Amino acid sequence: MSDDSSWLLLLGPAGATAFYWAIYRYYRNTDKSHAFEHETDIVAQPVSGHDEKVDEIKGTRESRIDGENGRSYRARVQRIRDS
Repeated sequence: MSDDSSWLLLLGPAGATAFYWAIYRYYRNTDKSHAFEHETDIVAQPVSGHDEKVDEIKGTRESRIDGENGRSYRARVQRIRDS
C-alpha cells in the first residue's frame, strides 16, 4: 500500500469527541445561561405573623377518622363526563 490511511483510524475518536462536545454545548448552554446569583437582587424581610393554638387532642384511641371515605371508592371518585 502506497497511500497512508492511518488518518482514518484517528477519525473515529476525533469524531466521537467532536460529537460529544457539540451535544454537551447544545444542551448545557453554559455560555448563555442565566447567572441567578449575580443578576438577581433579593431583599429579605423579617418574618411576620403569629401563632395561635387552635385545638389539642391527647390520648386519642380512635384508629379511624370520622367521615373517612377511603374504602368507598365510587363515592369519592367522580367520572368525568364529556360535555
